[in-house]
Amino acid sequence: MPTDLQALRDLEHVGLGSPTADEAFDRFARLVRRHLDVPAAVVYFAVREGQVLAGASGMPEPMQSNRLLQHPGTLTNLITAAGEPVVTSDARLDPALRDNYLVREMGLVALAGYPVFDLRGRAVGALCAVVDVPREWSKDDLASLSDLAAACTAELRLRAERERARRIQQTAVRANRRSRFLLSLSEAFANANTLDQVEEVIIEVGTAGIGARYCSFALTDADGRGLTYRSLVHAEPQFPQRMRHARMDDPRPVSEAARTGRPLFFRSGDEMFAAFPAVQDVCDPEVGARAFLPVVTAGVVVAVIVLAWESNRGPDKDSYALQTGLAHYTGHALERARLLEERRESAKTLQRAMLSRLPEVPHLDMAATYSPATRSDQIGGDWYDAVAVDDDATMFMIGDVTGHDMRAAAKMGQLRSLLRAFAWSHDESPSALLSLLDKANAGLGLLASGTAVVARLERIPGAYQLTWSTAGHPPPLVLREDGTVERLAVQPDMMLGVRPTSKRTDHVTTLHPGDTLLLYTDGLAEQRGTTPDQWLNRLQKTLGVLGDTATAALPVTLVRRLASDDQRDDVAVLAVRVRAAAPSGPPSLGRPATAERKLAPSLSDVGPARIWVDDVLESCGVPMPLRRTVMLLTSEVLTNAVDHGQAPFTTTVEVDTERLRVGVRDSSTEQPELRDPTVTDFGGRGVQFLERLASRWGVDRHGETPTAPRPGSPRASRRRIGKTVWFELDLS
Repeated sequence: MPTDLQALRDLEHVGLGSPTADEAFDRFARLVRRHLDVPAAVVYFAVREGQVLAGASGMPEPMQSNRLLQHPGTLTNLITAAGEPVVTSDARLDPALRDNYLVREMGLVALAGYPVFDLRGRAVGALCAVVDVPREWSKDDLASLSDLAAACTAELRLRAERERARRIQQTAVRANRRSRFLLSLSEAFANANTLDQVEEVIIEVGTAGIGARYCSFALTDADGRGLTYRSLVHAEPQFPQRMRHARMDDPRPVSEAARTGRPLFFRSGDEMFAAFPAVQDVCDPEVGARAFLPVVTAGVVVAVIVLAWESNRGPDKDSYALQTGLAHYTGHALERARLLEERRESAKTLQRAMLSRLPEVPHLDMAATYSPATRSDQIGGDWYDAVAVDDDATMFMIGDVTGHDMRAAAKMGQLRSLLRAFAWSHDESPSALLSLLDKANAGLGLLASGTAVVARLERIPGAYQLTWSTAGHPPPLVLREDGTVERLAVQPDMMLGVRPTSKRTDHVTTLHPGDTLLLYTDGLAEQRGTTPDQWLNRLQKTLGVLGDTATAALPVTLVRRLASDDQRDDVAVLAVRVRAAAPSGPPSLGRPATAERKLAPSLSDVGPARIWVDDVLESCGVPMPLRRTVMLLTSEVLTNAVDHGQAPFTTTVEVDTERLRVGVRDSSTEQPELRDPTVTDFGGRGVQFLERLASRWGVDRHGETPTAPRPGSPRASRRRIGKTVWFELDLS
């Protein structure tokens, strides 16, 4: 390990001082394995305990999970000690290396390692490729490893620069914090309405405002028997995950502060270890002063704030006032956050209870979602509904009542119920239903205002006729089967609640198998500072990108992509997709239903192919629970074919009265293997799924055989070789 304590602290400051996996360095390790074709690769950094494996791929257990190598004098330490590469084709033949722990105990044979340098040019780690058999390293191997090690160095230095910039900023803020701190506390907590936001403010105030290097926050459990840290991201270095929870009677300072309700201050680490010896082995000895501040509301300790500094210091009057002020404001913020969270959850529950469950209609795939505004604890006025009128016609409705309070929600519920009843009892067009609703709104004294769309989807030979009418609402969208998006833009009629006698108009288009109708409220994509045409274009573009998304996931995915985290408006989304039927029609006695589809040699076509299989099965009457299993197995077979097979690819579906069969044919003769992958292996589970979930599965090999010549062809053709991977499920 390096003897420079500053190098150790720098590693800890950038989050590389504890044995945890790092996403960026894990990626470098995977790149080494892929480009050098080696069984294992590692990016390590030398720390007090040994070597932290920040990046690791293919390493043996428990090293791959624990991310720590503690044996002294390991072969890889030679790289950081000398600051130069170490390359050996067979360490067992090198007298200086063969007695090393990695060679003797862990089976390392060939090693190529390049050092990783920090901002000051110190070798603090290395990137290594590891092989358990002799290997001659080529120039290309070493050049690739050298380039990747340089990239690791750049990543480490970038983090160090960011850390240094953060610390410089912290020092600048500290100069004037005392005079403005107490005045700014109230403002800082004013917009903290959730526990996550409260924690963010605590971290910001504790570090930038008070000047602590580390800050963490523990909440008392509901039963009052312990407390749990919400996050260890900003906790002091090397604080173990197993210490995240503490019992009230534990000999720990955080438990003492929670149990007694009195703050604890320690000028140094030694002072804290003397009072609480049990925590000496789990706390960083390089950290200096610490403070444990109980947060009290209504006479009960609800949380403890933990502050830690890099150096020793005493709790002077100014710092004591700042810290106790932080605890005081935190108590009020937590009480408000808990109350708002309870009200928010109650509002969400009531809102969802007012929304109807979508009916099950043959040959239509429907999904909907409602997402309340994140900054409001009130119920909104957005809603959706669907009513199956008969076997061939279904009504779809969506609307937005003006307002974001309980009154708007009550009016929404009444309007929705009226429209639902009209749709069920009156065989009328969408425009007539909106006219009835507007007249009832005025005649019954509801006097609600808002927008709405009513659409009627009716079966016609080979397709569906869509008739819709809009009362000032954003236009419906249609995602066509070929991936294009059509905006059903028409001149909207008057919104509800303005002039009940205004004329309303119907509009007609056709939905073909594979087309998806999207109804939504304006909160989905509307943005301040943009025109309606701009945010509608954004919505159309996003919908087009999601063409291969399953209907069940489409509304939620749209909300996640388009509605911001600071969602200011409620959102309702309703998607209706016309399923594609099997070309041969449903199965009958003695005649199975069959369908065939070409699969493009790209993973991007796996999603549409999977949806096509589900459509065929639905048109054959296969129940939904069984189709979910088929979708899982189909995804695995399709993905495996594209990843490991050879084009062209063909998907076939066959359904009779007793069983269903799905097969994927390709031109490769390579057989799928039943493997037993480890937890860290990326793949290898597809055949396991077939083995456990399918009633039967197998592989049919196709040999190259001559076929009779086609009319007008001078010679016979030859059928391509390959295989078909298939599985069957019994319908009984």
